[in-house]
Amino acid sequence: MSVIEISGLHKAFGPLQVLRGIDLSVERGDVVCVIGPSGSGKSTLLRCVNLLEQPDSGTILVGGTELTDPDVDIDLARRKLGMVFQGFNLFSHLSVLDNLTIAQRKVLRRSGSEAVETARRNLAKVGLAGKESAVPSQLSGGQQQRAAIARALSMNPEVMLFDEPTSALDPELVGDVLGVMRQLADEGMTMIVVTHEMQFAREVADRVLFMDGGVVVEQGPAEQVIGDPQEERTRTFLARVLNPLK
Repeated sequence: MSVIEISGLHKAFGPLQVLRGIDLSVERGDVVCVIGPSGSGKSTLLRCVNLLEQPDSGTILVGGTELTDPDVDIDLARRKLGMVFQGFNLFSHLSVLDNLTIAQRKVLRRSGSEAVETARRNLAKVGLAGKESAVPSQLSGGQQQRAAIARALSMNPEVMLFDEPTSALDPELVGDVLGVMRQLADEGMTMIVVTHEMQFAREVADRVLFMDGGVVVEQGPAEQVIGDPQEERTRTFLARVLNPLK
């Protein structure tokens, strides 16, 4: 069963056509990694999925609900989606625990005790048990990103969207975040991941999309797209990413 169905998606910023007719179907439990050069439309695609950017045309269905329907209850529809950004977007003045419980209480109307229990469970899942009372400035970048993942998980989404979640991290901290994402994939979480981490995409993704110029140039199993790309543009991109000194 498709959890996400995107058809004919277009998005422009002024004269710049950023997305030019994207079609994408994501099945329940799939991990789809989106790769491509900067400016190819990867992040805009993710932001359109939960209407952080309003598409110019096309349709987006999430869990059977058409988010592009003008009459949709977008706040209700967005509950199906968890998003993790390049920046961590944690509230700097709140503790880690409060960061994880505030939306649960205000949006999902959970009781304080239920919200805390859910938050603690997800902090343990991402390896941050015992950090509940810390504020974001007391955490490393990797810990902040894992807290952001735990916050998204605490809303019980059907789909997790990751927008280059390791791009702002020191190299030594990347592995901890990717490890959490790998665990989520193993548990069957449906995920769309915009990433430059080719090894992660190769090992974890069920499907890889290569985007350039606002279109999907090539897609298929990770081993094919990354290991044996069919399109010249894909080959050129991967040669530069995988062998930057050549």
